[in-house]
Amino acid sequence: MDNDLLTALVVGVPALAAAAGATLVLVRRRGGTPADAPTAGTTVLDEHATTALADASAVDAPTAPNPDQDLLEEPPGLEEAPLLEVPAPVAGRFARLRDRLARSGSPLGTRLLEVLSRDHLAQDDWDELEETLLLADVGAGPSAELIAALRTQVRVHGLREPGEVRSLLRAQLIALVDPSLDRTLATGRVAPVGQPTAAVGEPAVLPAHLPSVVLVVGVNGTGKTTTVGKLARMFVAEGRTVVLGAADTFRAAAADQLETWGARVGVPTVRSDRDGADPAAVAFDAVRTGKQTGADVVLVDTAGRLQNKAGLMDELGKITRVITREAPLSEVLLVLDATTGQNGLNQARVFAEVAGVTGIVLTKLDGTAKGGIVIAVQRELGVPVKLIGLGEGPDDLAPFDPEAFVDGLLQA
Repeated sequence: MDNDLLTALVVGVPALAAAAGATLVLVRRRGGTPADAPTAGTTVLDEHATTALADASAVDAPTAPNPDQDLLEEPPGLEEAPLLEVPAPVAGRFARLRDRLARSGSPLGTRLLEVLSRDHLAQDDWDELEETLLLADVGAGPSAELIAALRTQVRVHGLREPGEVRSLLRAQLIALVDPSLDRTLATGRVAPVGQPTAAVGEPAVLPAHLPSVVLVVGVNGTGKTTTVGKLARMFVAEGRTVVLGAADTFRAAAADQLETWGARVGVPTVRSDRDGADPAAVAFDAVRTGKQTGADVVLVDTAGRLQNKAGLMDELGKITRVITREAPLSEVLLVLDATTGQNGLNQARVFAEVAGVTGIVLTKLDGTAKGGIVIAVQRELGVPVKLIGLGEGPDDLAPFDPEAFVDGLLQA
C-alpha cells in the first residue's frame, strides 16, 4: 500500500505541475491574466464550438464595400447641372480692347503721325493725309474738316515736334468722334404709365417695373446674334437679370445659337419650336416672359434680311407694335461690321429709316484701316456708337469710349 501511494505521488505531482504550467502559458499567449481563467460555473467552449461560432460570426459580419462598385446609384434621369460661366466685369473692358487696338498697329493713326511729323508740309502732303482719311472710311466731310483744322493749327503754331503733333492730332480726332454724345444704354427698368409718384419730402413710391426692351437689328453676317449673346453676358456681369428673344426665325440655327449663348450664363431664351414662325409672336412672348419673371432686360434678336425696304419695314414695324403692347422700347441697336466700309453705311441708312435706331454697335473693329467708320456712321445717322467689339472672345464687347479709342488709334 505504501508502495502504491509512493508511486502515485511520484507520478501525479509532476503531472499536476505540467498541467499548471501549460495553463499559465496559454493564458499569457491569449494576453489575459490568471483572473481571466475559467472559474466555477463557466463553460469552456471546445474546439468544435469555437469553430462554429467563428463561422457564424463570418456570416453575420457585414462585408467590406467593393471599391469598384458605386455605393449609391444615381436615379435614372438625374444629371449634374452644368457650371455657369462668370462673365468678365464691364469696368476695364475698353482699356483691354484699346491696348489690343494699339498693338495691332492701326495704319490710320500711324500714317497720319508720319506725314504730320515731316519738316515741311507741302500740298502733296496734305493730299496724302486726306487720302489716308478717306481710305479709313472717315468720310469726305469729316476728312475735309480735319485737314482744314490741322493746316490752321500747324500754320499758326508752327508745330514740328512729334509730341506736339500727336497732341494736336489727338485733340482733333476726339472732336470728330464727338465725346459730347450720350452713349449710355437706356436699360434702367421702366415704370408703367400712371404709376403714383411721391410728393416732395415723402418717401419714394416703388412702382411695379417693366423690363427694359432692347431690339437688335442688322444685316446677317455682321455678328448680330453673337452681339446679342455678348450683350447678355455684359448685363449679367452687371448683376442684371436677362431674357433673350430669338425672333430671327428665318435663319437656320439662329435660335439654337442664341440659346447656347444664354445657357452659358444662365439666361433663358424664348424661341419658336419651328423655323419660319412669326417673329413678332416670339418677340411678344419674350417681353411677356420678362414681365412675368421680373427680368431687368429683354434682348430681342431679329432677322437681318434686306430683300426690299418695304418688307423690312413691315416686319420690324409689326415687331415694334406687338412689343409696345407689353412694354415700351428702350433701345434699338444697329449692329454694323466695321470692315464693310461704305457698304455698311448704306445698310445703316436703310435700318435707320425703318427701325428708328438709337445706337450703333460696331463689330470687328480690330485695328484695320476701317477705324474711321466710327466718325462716318455717327455723322451719317446722327446717332452715337455705343458699343464696340474687338475680337472673337465672349467678353470682347465694351461701351465705347471716344478718348480711349483715339489713343488706341494713335498707339498712345
